[in-house]
Amino acid sequence: MINNLKFAVKMKISLLFLILISTVGDVFANESIHAIMRQNGKINVVFGVILIVFIGLVVYLIQIDKKIKKLENKINHE
Repeated sequence: MINNLKFAVKMKISLLFLILISTVGDVFANESIHAIMRQNGKINVVFGVILIVFIGLVVYLIQIDKKIKKLENKINHE
C-alpha cells in the first residue's frame, strides 16, 4: 500500500509537469500572442505566475512526500 502511495505521488508530479509544459508550449506556439505580450511587457508577468505556481506545487508535493515517509516509518516500527 505504501508503494502505491509513492507511485501515486510520483505520477501526480509527472502529470503536473507534463500539463505545465504543454500549457506553456501552447501559449507560446502562437507567434502573435507572444509578440503582443512582449510588446506590452506582460510576458514577464506570465513567466512569473507560472514559476510561482510551479514552485508552490513542488513545495506542496515535497511536504506530502515527507508526511508519507513519516507514516511509513511509523508503520514499519510498530
